[in-house]
Amino acid sequence: MASVLKAQKANASKADIKGKGKRKADEMDVDEVAEVQVEKKKKNKQRVLLLSSRGVTHRMRHLMIDLEALLPHVKKGLFSLSHSHYLQANWTAQLDSKLDSKSQLHLLPELADLNNCNNTLYFEARRHEDLYMWAAKTPNGPSIKLHVQNIHTMDELKMTGNCLKGSRGLLSFDKAFEETEWGKLTKEVFTQIFGVPSTARRAKPFIDHILTFSIVDSKIWFRNFQIVEKDPLQPNGPPQTSLVEIGPRFVLTPIKIFEGAFGGATVFSNPEFISPAAARIALKREKGGKYNARKDAEQETERRREMRKLEESELAVSKVFA
Repeated sequence: MASVLKAQKANASKADIKGKGKRKADEMDVDEVAEVQVEKKKKNKQRVLLLSSRGVTHRMRHLMIDLEALLPHVKKGLFSLSHSHYLQANWTAQLDSKLDSKSQLHLLPELADLNNCNNTLYFEARRHEDLYMWAAKTPNGPSIKLHVQNIHTMDELKMTGNCLKGSRGLLSFDKAFEETEWGKLTKEVFTQIFGVPSTARRAKPFIDHILTFSIVDSKIWFRNFQIVEKDPLQPNGPPQTSLVEIGPRFVLTPIKIFEGAFGGATVFSNPEFISPAAARIALKREKGGKYNARKDAEQETERRREMRKLEESELAVSKVFA
């Protein structure tokens, strides 16, 4: 019986404490309640959809594999179908035959939305030798179209640098990005695409490499370096921070910047860009001009040779012994 009385007294005291707490909360001003509430931190939720068109070569495919290994928040598009969502797999399979031409780019924001991605890296291959990269914010834009040149993959370079797969990398941008408007916009888009958020599911809590973007000759040069804190020749010596290149490396030439995702009004157009097809045509014309000049010289030599021929003399053997 005593235990029952003790339990009743304990319950009554708890009820009094709860009531007092409610009265105190009611007596507090609204402003004080607002100050007590802690502001929630905004999470950096960036997911990138990585996919390509048909006609990519082995070098282009290996570059995409290297980028996918460097960015743990990347989701591959046409190369991996979702087994849990049959509708999504059907949609992706249908898009596989529609991403051949550049007229079907408006389907990419829908595909990114189906994969819960707000960024897209789309590699467009043309004539099995030219590679273009689209870096876009979906679904509202902007989007940047770039020409990819001088591709060197990790397997090809065989650098001594190394980093943990899935680790987060620092981003380093040249100060030339701040000198132009298109550079500022490109820097912001690349920051959101190549910057790995700390909340990424496959990201490791380590920072051991750095991605550098430099502008030289109006082109963007990409490099990836390992951050080495100790000299390998002196492991017990003082810490000396140095950089060792890992790879891959490539050069990006900006072509156009559009207001929307994969289309819309043109915000920037590079007047110095010459398409590789036009460069090849000019080279063929130059070679054709050399051929025509050589043929004209041969005809002129033949004409001079005919002019220098002497007329047959009357004392020639053919006339004397005719």
